[in-house]
Amino acid sequence: MEAFLVSTGIVALAEMGDKTQLLSLVLAARFRKPWPIVLGILVATLANHGLAGAVGSWVTTLLGPTALRWGLGLSFIAMAAWMLIPDKLDDEDSDEAPRMGVFLTTVVAFFLAEMGDKTQIATVMLAAQYQAWAAVVAGTTLGMMLANAPVVWLGDAITRRVPLQLVHTVSAVIFAVMGVLALLGWG
Repeated sequence: MEAFLVSTGIVALAEMGDKTQLLSLVLAARFRKPWPIVLGILVATLANHGLAGAVGSWVTTLLGPTALRWGLGLSFIAMAAWMLIPDKLDDEDSDEAPRMGVFLTTVVAFFLAEMGDKTQIATVMLAAQYQAWAAVVAGTTLGMMLANAPVVWLGDAITRRVPLQLVHTVSAVIFAVMGVLALLGWG
């Protein structure tokens, strides 16, 4: 249960102001079809985080406990620093209707946007730390949905009210604490 709850909280916070949250806003404004967009986000996240969780679980079979502890600790601290760098979305405006439909366009766009993203890397690290693939993937997916689905329905009314710098700072502190605790061998 801890793996699920920690994964949910970390990813929900890390996703605030992330490029995929901005992508949610762009897709919602462009297509105005929230259900296919939200379902596309869910499918893309499950696929992406499922693979990331598998990599995290696999890494634990390769590394000894000391190397894994140091790798995780330093990775969490690096993630804390990365959280303080705001994301920007490279927006390619086009008024054309999507060739693949709203759902498939969302799946492809989200899957690609998540490659190498903070939340994907966090999923790898959390799966390695907790060694609980299903709980971590379920938690990180829920975290993504908690951060992105409201944006699809409520748009920029939410993004104007959320103090993104505060959310990023809180996320950075959480990652830093987890990094220090991993380095000290706790958890």
